Amino acid sequence: MPAPSRPVGYAPEVLPPAATPDGLAARCTRVLLSPWSRLGLLLALLAGAAAAVLLWRPQQLLTGDWAAQLSGPTALVDFALAYGVCTAAFVPRPVLNLAAGALFGCRAGLPAALVGTVLGAALSFGLGRLLGQDALRPLLRNRWLTAADRQLSEHGFRSMLAIRLFPGLPFSATNYCAAVSRTGWSPYLLATALGSIPNTAAYALAGARASTPTSPAFLLAMGFLAVTALGALVVAWCKRKALRGS
Repeated sequence: MPAPSRPVGYAPEVLPPAATPDGLAARCTRVLLSPWSRLGLLLALLAGAAAAVLLWRPQQLLTGDWAAQLSGPTALVDFALAYGVCTAAFVPRPVLNLAAGALFGCRAGLPAALVGTVLGAALSFGLGRLLGQDALRPLLRNRWLTAADRQLSEHGFRSMLAIRLFPGLPFSATNYCAAVSRTGWSPYLLATALGSIPNTAAYALAGARASTPTSPAFLLAMGFLAVTALGALVVAWCKRKALRGS
């Protein structure tokens, strides 16, 4: 009888490796790392963060007596870290900016709030990019969503700068939405840092002068915020008409 043929490349004494079946661990790993599983994890994290804000109101920690017990840069660093985490958990930035001015004054509170702003933006953007982008990008089929995605992807710095300059849009929501687009990290963070300066400074100044609401500095800060809010409405209306005409 002829000897059974062996695959080319194997010695006569060595049997070819058997095909390994797709194990349960491999299948579970693929399921856990799939886009929809990661999106579910992101939604669970966001729901937990929102629930924590509603139940425990962590923003009150920033206006407590702990800041007075710390000295110098330590209090500013702790505030900036807490600020970043709170913004990623949907705590409104105006509250935190006012707290920065009330606790540290405008001169020290402004840089602490800006650092916290960039940290919170990076945290939200990273979570959205890692856990949500792959699942959500195929769903961008609506005309408005497609136009917004194209604007952010092709003109990331300019678009994010405009979003940061004009108040009204929720900070955390815009961060997670920007993560779904193809805008890069560098233009996103640079536009966030630069575009957040005017409004953050106005809120910090208002917080520092909150005890004297009739002072010129407080009135100037509130007037600036009102003007920028009105400008945001005008720009949004013009963009809306342009999208309808396209």
